Amino acid sequence: MKIAVIEQKHYPEIAGIYEQGIRTGIATFETTVPNWEAWNESRLPHSRLIAVDGEEILGWAALSKVSSRCVYEGVAEVSVYVSEAHRGKGVGKFLMESLIQESESNGIWTLQSGMFPENEATIALHKKNGFRIIGYREKIGKLAGIWRDSVIMERRSKTIGID
Repeated sequence: MKIAVIEQKHYPEIAGIYEQGIRTGIATFETTVPNWEAWNESRLPHSRLIAVDGEEILGWAALSKVSSRCVYEGVAEVSVYVSEAHRGKGVGKFLMESLIQESESNGIWTLQSGMFPENEATIALHKKNGFRIIGYREKIGKLAGIWRDSVIMERRSKTIGID
């Protein structure tokens, strides 16, 4: 398994993995996979990674801007998705560790992530990688007509933005 940078040619496989996450009902509020242009526009230009084994994409990770305000230029939202066939095999850990390293090399001092409380595997992955729970948002949004809660986690870099 190795890490590579996401390119547009990878998007069909990335979209398929994202669709698998959507179908779980516990990975995102999204209900449809965006096209490449919308996905590309919503992510930072750096820190876009895929885990690959040979030619197969096992999962992907990327960062999104949390605000257009300049004071938040070093804060980013995390997305990590792993193919159904490769969950529980360390792919998420590999992606998260690589994403953290890549984010710090691009000046990101805080990573944040929101997840459904039922997504225990994602919460555990974040905790293992230095994230802490900073809040709980009750009935923050509806999915399929049902109010859903969200756990908010963050990781503060120990090397970037510490001065």
